[in-house]
Amino acid sequence: MTDELRFYLESTIDLDPNLEQAYEDAHEFGLPVPDIVTGRLLTTLTAATQAQAAITVTPAANVVGLYLLAGLGNNGILTCIDPEPEHQQFARQAFRAAGYSPSRIRFLPSRPLDVMGRLASHSYQLIYAEVSPVDLKALVNTALPLLTPGGSIILPDVLFGGALIDEARTDRDTVAAREADEYICALEGVYVTRLPLGSGMTIITKLS
Repeated sequence: MTDELRFYLESTIDLDPNLEQAYEDAHEFGLPVPDIVTGRLLTTLTAATQAQAAITVTPAANVVGLYLLAGLGNNGILTCIDPEPEHQQFARQAFRAAGYSPSRIRFLPSRPLDVMGRLASHSYQLIYAEVSPVDLKALVNTALPLLTPGGSIILPDVLFGGALIDEARTDRDTVAAREADEYICALEGVYVTRLPLGSGMTIITKLS
């Protein structure tokens, strides 16, 4: 996406004041956040799957969660997984300010791979997961059984801006991201889409 196109799109989107505040809080504490275009895609995907249950694995659950909650059904439940209680407190404040009932959000202050394997299989329509490249394959293997048919795993910023094609890049994170990308593209029973959003987003959709 060109800078001009991104600027045009973002300039024509009016952000809810609660989202604006969530972005400000995330930026203040150096938390990685999706840009506005990506955020709107999250809302669209959540609504398109008629999601009633979603998971977010990110330190910026205050921002990502608001986008997901906007697309969830009226009784939809959002599960926020992050080991840092401070991050989850930001999210609590953001959701409360936006008027969402506490009964619609579940907070799990744990490492994602420690807790996701204990969640109910075939129960979630959307999982947004931002994890270290070395954990990507394990995350995908743990998350896929949780999805209902037609559900999706959204992995932001996993393609390193296309640097994965550069075989000279042999640092640990790049190698892990490259191996995870190859692994994901070879998976059966899913449809994989890679998009030029952020530094490269991958969406894995579970087929029926």
